[in-house]
Amino acid sequence: MSVWSRIVDLAARAFDPAADEPAAPTNECAPDPNDVGFTAAVIGLAAKMSKADGVVSDSEMAAAARVFQPPPGEEAAFRRAFLLARQTVLGFESYARQIGRKYRARPCLLEDVLDGLFHIAAADGRVGAEELAYLARVAELFGFSDLEFRRIKASNLGPEAGDPYAILGLLPGAGFEEARQAYRRLVAENHPDQMAARGAPPQFVAIAAEKTAAINAAWARIREDFSTPATAD
Repeated sequence: MSVWSRIVDLAARAFDPAADEPAAPTNECAPDPNDVGFTAAVIGLAAKMSKADGVVSDSEMAAAARVFQPPPGEEAAFRRAFLLARQTVLGFESYARQIGRKYRARPCLLEDVLDGLFHIAAADGRVGAEELAYLARVAELFGFSDLEFRRIKASNLGPEAGDPYAILGLLPGAGFEEARQAYRRLVAENHPDQMAARGAPPQFVAIAAEKTAAINAAWARIREDFSTPATAD
């Protein structure tokens, strides 16, 4: 069972002292086993994400269910938790601060959470200014820099016109070798096979595939800027 599909299951197990302890996570992109604080905080952030623009839609609820995949039979419990948490955006900063403080050394886990939030934000067909402000604040509390958030935003929503460098987390005008190294690192980190190896559900693998396609397209555009034979890859 993936870490994401256990969100509701972990919350129930926390109050069962007879339950067996789960195995320790096998990669640095997973939260600590049976971390109910992480579980509650992620549900809270996802629910409050859907409230950030003042319009709560069923499509956002459905997107959250696809991303976090409550176990079979727990869908109603997940829905109740989600509806309760999204009544207001108040308190989201404490959720983000809690996760960011504990998992600062696991940026890939924090980026996975942000990717899921971007997916929920875009579920109704647009990501508004209020939602972007919410996401930027969550990223800040997770410990991401402005440049890192710019990269995560661009990889989920596409770069601003004429700025493929954003997807690679670079400022416009970065050198060829710097861009190539950033490209190779990001492809390795975001490849769908990597996400599948973490035990992520299909929705996260699909998000990873979209990000990888955006990274490849950005690199192709940057290579065109360095079209002399000396810089051919």
